[in-house]
Amino acid sequence: MNILLTGASSGIGYQCAKKLVSEGHKLILPCRDNATSERTKKKLISDVGFREDNHLTPIFSDTDLSDLNQINDFTDELLKSKIKIDVLILNAGLQYVGDKNPRFSKQGFELTFAVNHLSHQLITQRLLPLLLSSSSPRVIVTSSEVHNPLSPGGRIGTPASLGKICELENQIKSNLIYGLSDFNADKAYKNSKLCNILFAKELYRRIAVIREDFAVIAWAPGLVIPKSSQGFFRYSRQYNQIGQRIFAFIARDLLKISETTEHAGHILQELATSSVYFRSGFSFYSNQLIRPGVLKFSASSVSEEAEKVDLARSLWIASEYILSKFNKK
Repeated sequence: MNILLTGASSGIGYQCAKKLVSEGHKLILPCRDNATSERTKKKLISDVGFREDNHLTPIFSDTDLSDLNQINDFTDELLKSKIKIDVLILNAGLQYVGDKNPRFSKQGFELTFAVNHLSHQLITQRLLPLLLSSSSPRVIVTSSEVHNPLSPGGRIGTPASLGKICELENQIKSNLIYGLSDFNADKAYKNSKLCNILFAKELYRRIAVIREDFAVIAWAPGLVIPKSSQGFFRYSRQYNQIGQRIFAFIARDLLKISETTEHAGHILQELATSSVYFRSGFSFYSNQLIRPGVLKFSASSVSEEAEKVDLARSLWIASEYILSKFNKK
């Protein structure tokens, strides 16, 4: 299969990419810059053991997901190539919890919202023709249980909420999001994960009009704490290194309530390739803690706010509005 995977340079994404290449799938991997592309390529060659000229060598693209113009360039090339895409894995994500000030993307949007949501909606909308050319297309979106205020992680700190629909539309259209005058990086991340699920649900609702055999899967990998300095916590770690190390030791090594990047990557690979998960429609799966050292991956329910059809539609329309401003004519 031809599989496009974002966020493949580290963490869950890299572990998934490694497994997919070893299975013989052809990967398309947008990476932040040339250095990241080269580092990821060399690591895959070393870990999987193929020659660089082998047909298994992934197609790399130097694409910063915080820059909508670069995404347009990347998708332009794919559209010109007319390569079929069987699976689109929207896995890239960042958070910078601990920073009191918002960061902004190239086009001036709050960075968490821009990378975790906007970039993936743009990629999906532009590459939809290539997905629809597949006999059994599926889209996979990496979300999180923290989107749900009733989940263990969602209860800590300010809960996720996008507010009233009219306020959401106005914030997005004016390049603002999440009330930046009172910015909270943790809430911005939780909200972006809520956006992931709303986007996934609305995507299938729109696709179902023209095609029913289309699977859209959102999933929550659980608390994943890598032992390396890279991966998901690489930004937030900058603001509280000692605290992050203590938290990692307690959660991962003492209480054993976290998931490994290797197993989370395996789950993502299964979502992408196993016939078990190809079910037409929207599905949400979560890797939930049963007891210390034991997690169970199964179908789950989303938050009350993530069930709102009008909110999903409003988010899509508002996002589509601002993305249209950066589409090439």
